[in-house]
Amino acid sequence: MRKMLTIAVDFDGTLVENRYPEIGKPILFAFETLLKLQEEGHQIILWTYRSGIKLQEAVEFCENKGIQFYAVNKSYPEEKYEEGISRKILADLFIDDRNINGLPPWGEIYHQLTGTTAQAASLPQKKKGLLKLFKK
Repeated sequence: MRKMLTIAVDFDGTLVENRYPEIGKPILFAFETLLKLQEEGHQIILWTYRSGIKLQEAVEFCENKGIQFYAVNKSYPEEKYEEGISRKILADLFIDDRNINGLPPWGEIYHQLTGTTAQAASLPQKKKGLLKLFKK
């Protein structure tokens, strides 16, 4: 049985293009990947710099895309955030555009998290060169 993960995901630059304080266009396959991960039982936490009305706008945007967060800017739904205390949260992993190597494509993120690989059959086959066709 595969371990269910708690995944903290950033909003601006990770789920949508970074247009803060506005909401950018969705990043290719971001919401589809999160929906699939939720269907598989993983808990998704929105972990973002946004607060107040800007945070609510981001949550509503995600809800309109079908995402229901386990928690928002906290480790679990009942946690109380106190001003002046670190907002560092407990998660198995964090998906953020500010990673050392940046944000990989969402399809790659899914395959890394699930331990699956893209189907080789779906990749275009290399054409054989003329010399290889006639070489014995």
